[in-house]
Amino acid sequence: MRLISISFTKIISIVVTASLLSACGFHLRGDYSVPDELGSLSLTSYDQYSTLTRMMRSQLRINEVNIVPPSENVPNLHILGESLGERNLSLYQNTTAAEKELTFTASYRVTIPDIGDKTFSTSVSRSYLENPLTALAKSVERDMIEDEMRQFTTGQIIRQMARLRSDIKAGHILTKEDLDSLDEQDKESTSDVKSTE
Repeated sequence: MRLISISFTKIISIVVTASLLSACGFHLRGDYSVPDELGSLSLTSYDQYSTLTRMMRSQLRINEVNIVPPSENVPNLHILGESLGERNLSLYQNTTAAEKELTFTASYRVTIPDIGDKTFSTSVSRSYLENPLTALAKSVERDMIEDEMRQFTTGQIIRQMARLRSDIKAGHILTKEDLDSLDEQDKESTSDVKSTE
């Protein structure tokens, strides 16, 4: 009887906790880094039907970014291009490749009306074993790795868009000198606070 009451108490406490969390509006969103000003944007690409563009569109939707048609007064995410490079990491005794490294690079530009545009680049690397005896299986594995790298790249693009918060707050695209000056101001204000304590 006591065992039933303990498990019943646990179940009740879990249900009550879940109800309280859902009632207060708490939920995992995933849009932790997209600035509010980019809540609606247009997505353009060098190839509207590429796998990267489709994955980027999906990633924006997951992060609750409203994708709208391109317009002069709407922020724009433009995928400039993507490339895939490979190099041999190790060789078999017969000089065929044993292990390869794939590097996927994507570049894109974010344009914000009345502020300007900024170009970013992101890169992802993965390695895999190359076995000439299982060529078909390795081909499928390579395709899966490439898709995984594209998916990871879309997540990196979302995270890199967080860099635009300071640009939006400043009202213009910040140069490296502007960012260095902001860092100096932060250091000075921190040292002023420490000296007053």
